[in-house]
Amino acid sequence: MFFLDSMSWLTEERLLQLLEQYRSLGPLPGIGLTFMKSFVPPLPTIAIVGLNGAVYGLWLGFLYSWLGLVAGCVTTFLIIRQIASHPYLRKWALRPKVARGMQWVRNSGFSYVFLLSLFPVGPFVVINMAAGLAQMRLRSYLLALCAGKAIMVFAVSYIGNDMNRFIRHPGEIIYVLLFIGGSLWGVKAIEARFTRAAQAREKQLPAGESLQRK
Repeated sequence: MFFLDSMSWLTEERLLQLLEQYRSLGPLPGIGLTFMKSFVPPLPTIAIVGLNGAVYGLWLGFLYSWLGLVAGCVTTFLIIRQIASHPYLRKWALRPKVARGMQWVRNSGFSYVFLLSLFPVGPFVVINMAAGLAQMRLRSYLLALCAGKAIMVFAVSYIGNDMNRFIRHPGEIIYVLLFIGGSLWGVKAIEARFTRAAQAREKQLPAGESLQRK
């Protein structure tokens, strides 16, 4: 209950006040909030990245958000990869969504991480943990993550950099809603594509090998 009450406090207005209040600390608030996203999933990615763009400007806001998101994701990935043999994580890895994610990472690790990193909404924590549990190579993970997050963060920072534009031209909010809706659709479509690919590979495997992999 306390956790839910704490999350309800994290409105866009309060986040903006927080960033403005601690702006004297330089990039730390902007990087810190996006870094926390990997450990506190309810934090609104679009709001935080957009507010960084509004408070710090387009390019600095983009840089701070990108650094924070990448650092948080990599930290999660490295921690999970290091303790992947822990009994609790083994049990957690059996959950359907995590198991599918691990299967996708094993089959198409770079494409899976890159494509899902393009969107401001999605199962970020599951992606990072699945990649860590599947022991994805750090170099491939970094390349896919950094490239995907750069594109996503720039798009959201561009929107957040001039919020007054939406006050002057309310109709443009439709493009933002389309962007969010398209992101949700894209995540689902990509997950469905990887699911079909994984099922097709399973059918091509000999029965004994398929059972062993499961």
